[in-house]
Amino acid sequence: IQRHQEIHVVMGNEACDLDSTVSALALAYFLAKVRLSCGFGDKRWLWGHLTGCHPLPQTSPAPKAAFIPVLNIPRADFPLRTETTFLLQEQGIPAASLIFRDEIDLAGLHRTGLLSLTLVDHNVLPSADAALEDAVVEVLDHRPLERARGPGCPVTVELVGSCATLVTERMAQGPPGVLDRATATLLHATILLDSINLSPAAGKVTPRDVACVSLLEERFPDLPARDTIFRTLQATKFDVSGLTTEQMLRKDLKVLSSDELVLAISAIYVDLEAFLHRPGLLQDLDAFCQARGYTGLVAMVVPYNESKVLTRELMVYSQHETFHSAVCRALEEATTPALHLQPIPSPWSCVTAYKQGNALASRKKVLPILRAAL
Repeated sequence: IQRHQEIHVVMGNEACDLDSTVSALALAYFLAKVRLSCGFGDKRWLWGHLTGCHPLPQTSPAPKAAFIPVLNIPRADFPLRTETTFLLQEQGIPAASLIFRDEIDLAGLHRTGLLSLTLVDHNVLPSADAALEDAVVEVLDHRPLERARGPGCPVTVELVGSCATLVTERMAQGPPGVLDRATATLLHATILLDSINLSPAAGKVTPRDVACVSLLEERFPDLPARDTIFRTLQATKFDVSGLTTEQMLRKDLKVLSSDELVLAISAIYVDLEAFLHRPGLLQDLDAFCQARGYTGLVAMVVPYNESKVLTRELMVYSQHETFHSAVCRALEEATTPALHLQPIPSPWSCVTAYKQGNALASRKKVLPILRAAL
């Protein structure tokens, strides 16, 4: 940056969960390695990993760009991603070597024409980053496409269980040796966690996820056993002991907005009844929304249990009665997918709680319902 060199940022979504983090780290590392192995004198290095160095579109980054994975949260929030911090520490990747969103001025880089941006684990930027949209040169995601891109921006959108699966497929087609054991370990663990250990009953795994896990295990037979790494990461992810309510809500947070409304959607990992009876909860919810300008909050609760039975619960909070009612109605009346909600008694009128009968409807599947409601 000090030398005014072009920067190609690879960045995941605002929740910055394990999938977003590993996908950004692995793909940025891969692109940098491919540039070195494929040569970059004629701007062919980026496509070389797939098809033998085809020319790039004119909108693609210059060949001397530095590839930088950016974790899309402030550094202060990183300790809340307990499963991510654990896995990176296990692979000898210190937090000091990572770059976080509050440590790089993407808007400033874009204004000076130095920024190219690859999105992983999401395919459209939030409204606060709308000015960066024309810096996007590639998209790699595992959820439905929310906006069309021009011909100069390749888009890979496949409804697999984990974005890390798509990164693994990309890397597996690259030059020999680029997919190393450390990267394979990160990708392998991420796919297992995202797919609930490749469990068909959880409704997230696809044949491509299974194929990528098998491919990684074939190339690196000494990878940790599936059950071992899944149980370890699952327990680490659900360990919220010692976290305040505000930290629990920030741990895995996404934000939706319209012209005047902003809705926070948090994933929390304790039993909903226990959460509702936390001391000072109502004041904490109000302070959380007031401080960030949120009109309301939806929490998807995925309580940890060691059985393989997946359960989900939902909580809707807002002090704005009309907004609160509209969000609840949208969730209750949803058909794609139907959530099969069953009300749970709540201590307050501004908090509505449900058991979610359709446990296969993950937050990724609920987000479009909420976006339509806004």
